Amino acid sequence: MKNLREHTSFFIMGAVVADDGPSGVKAPDGGWGWAVLFGCFIITGFSYAFPKAVSVFFKELIREFGIGYSDTAWISSILLAMLYGTGPLCSVCVNRFGCRPVMLVGGLFASMGMVIASFCTSIVQIYLTAGVITGLGLALNFQPSLIMLNRYFDKRRPLANGLSAAGSPVFLCALSPLGQILQHEYGWRGGFLILGGMLLNCCVCGALMRPLEPPKKAEATKEPAEKKVKKKLLDFSVFKDGGFVIYTLAASIMVLGLFVPPVFVVSYAKDLGYQDTNAAFLLTILGFIDIFARPICGMVAGLKWVRPRCVYLFSFAMIFNGFTDLMGSMSADYTGLVVFCIFFGISYGMVGALQFEVLMAIVGTQKFSSAIGLVLLAEAVAVLIGPPSAGKLLDATGRYMFVFIIAGIEVTTSALVLASGNFFCIKKKSEEPHTKEEASEREELNKSENKTSEDAKVDSIEVEQFLKDEPEKNGEVVTNPETCV
Repeated sequence: MKNLREHTSFFIMGAVVADDGPSGVKAPDGGWGWAVLFGCFIITGFSYAFPKAVSVFFKELIREFGIGYSDTAWISSILLAMLYGTGPLCSVCVNRFGCRPVMLVGGLFASMGMVIASFCTSIVQIYLTAGVITGLGLALNFQPSLIMLNRYFDKRRPLANGLSAAGSPVFLCALSPLGQILQHEYGWRGGFLILGGMLLNCCVCGALMRPLEPPKKAEATKEPAEKKVKKKLLDFSVFKDGGFVIYTLAASIMVLGLFVPPVFVVSYAKDLGYQDTNAAFLLTILGFIDIFARPICGMVAGLKWVRPRCVYLFSFAMIFNGFTDLMGSMSADYTGLVVFCIFFGISYGMVGALQFEVLMAIVGTQKFSSAIGLVLLAEAVAVLIGPPSAGKLLDATGRYMFVFIIAGIEVTTSALVLASGNFFCIKKKSEEPHTKEEASEREELNKSENKTSEDAKVDSIEVEQFLKDEPEKNGEVVTNPETCV
């Protein structure tokens, strides 16, 4: 069972993480691990907040290149699609070269993409630089950082994961107003150039990822373990599970509308006539609420009564998010948008905290690494379509109300698909082991426990018999079995 835990893949939103580290090394649960945690916090913040924070430059890009909202929305969509869809590529690079080299190269790619984008003369060039190159660089940083966090923490891993995940809303609170200031002082080109310089900090975080040295005995078994994990990354048998298919369908529909409001809420406020600084502050409010919503929802989901029913809590979170979008479409002033961002931050944090807990409950631990990769690949397609389609709708109608209504309908539909499918697939799944390997290991563990108890029972019988039959061998001073022992 210990080996099973050591070689089980580790996961988080946005990556397929293969734990190819040495199995003989015990996680320090502290020490240099806190430096690794700090680096993971920075990387997570850049990876998830950057696509949303870039949206503050959309107005300037529209004026300079004479394009529509849908054209600028492709930048955020490409960034998210690269982050979601390159999980298998990142796994191959990490298994071949290690975490630290991959992160250093990824930091250079992320910075180089934004720096080159500051000199671009067309929106297509920005797609390739700020979208593809920077997105690939962030992906090459995000997944290896999670692998290293998995290796450095064991008992404190939930705490470490919670702290690192908080980087996303924290950076969203900081990057959005910073981007607005950079645009006002230096224009979008100067802002891109400075953000590119900031992304070089990813290289510093990569340098913090010091590999753990395996003991000599473990080196001989390291290679077979790595091969075993690589095979799991390509396990398509999860599609035979009806619950997984329904979850994938629901998640793909959800992502079509989930990221639309954060991308357009700033432009929505600007079109209502509010200052750029006030408009960008909306994302700060959203991120601040998200900081507290994620850990609180995780605590609630871990309660004894709630955890077996987390799929219904996840469905409620999606319905809550979709209903918030529908109400947000009626906002006519800044106060309405502030209220929308507060409730959207709560529901968005709930969705982020629950989605992978539900997936693990459906497919089990053994197949989770393959399942999460396939789900994220499907979501990458939806992410690539969602915001640009909303932008097209905005160009055609000129009203943000329809954009938010469509996003709300998509997220609500995904909740209904998951909740209704749960009655036919997920709910019927038993608590038995999901794989033959788990079943055999549990059976062996039970046999060993029974054998141990039987041996202990035999030993106690022999001792009692010895004390009863041969008390004289203990000497003349000893006169009873209790003092013999």
